[in-house]
Amino acid sequence: MARDEAILRAVAADLVPPTLCLYAWEPACLSLGRGQPLADVDLPALQAAGFDLVRRPTGGKAILHVDELTYSVIVPQAAPHVAGGIVESYRRLSAGLVRGLERLGVAGLVADQRVGNRRLAGACPELVAGACPEPVEGPVCFEVPADYEITTGGRKLVGSAQMRAEGVVLQHGALPLYGDITRICPLLATHPAPARVRARATTVAEALGRPVTWDEAADALAVGFAEALNLHLNPGTLTNEERTWTEELRTNKYATDAWTGRI
Repeated sequence: MARDEAILRAVAADLVPPTLCLYAWEPACLSLGRGQPLADVDLPALQAAGFDLVRRPTGGKAILHVDELTYSVIVPQAAPHVAGGIVESYRRLSAGLVRGLERLGVAGLVADQRVGNRRLAGACPELVAGACPEPVEGPVCFEVPADYEITTGGRKLVGSAQMRAEGVVLQHGALPLYGDITRICPLLATHPAPARVRARATTVAEALGRPVTWDEAADALAVGFAEALNLHLNPGTLTNEERTWTEELRTNKYATDAWTGRI
């Protein structure tokens, strides 16, 4: 999380180009949305399971980052790929995700539906700082699709959220690759019903009927973003400034109880 915000700073300062990051988590981690209460988490259960806890700078609800691929897109707000409001930019960026998933062989993808009618225009600063396309019911991100999020067979496949700061858009998203999508349920204070989550969310392996590795998914998404958004992607590493800002943000923000327990 610190690294993604550090890249946002660098993009805002025009030190680096717009950036697509693809990564996994070690150890596995539960992440809360920017405005989600810490009380949503069953902390003893989380500790017993051996999972870490972090709060994202983006919005949305809880995600268990295990057996999945996380992406982040960090781009100036004036760029055509994120032009317009939050909902409009979700719709544009989802084209890259859809193309990547199609390359993996996932069929029946839907990413062009509205599920609510509340508008985000003129929303409060907290919501603009970290938002989903449409507020999500319950504590689990994958329990309910939001506007223009990606589903297959009526079940949510990608969960995404945004923040906007310093004239830059940071969009995070998680793509479950395999495993039990309901593993998050006992880690939350309300202990959501596994059957409800399983009925509303799925994994790439379940959608395809075969295992998918992280490398396979990452290659497909990178090509998907490049093709759908007409991008030329060059592999890169963090600059010295980004490394310095990452450590600063980790130490002073993301690794602190003050940030994680802010709500």
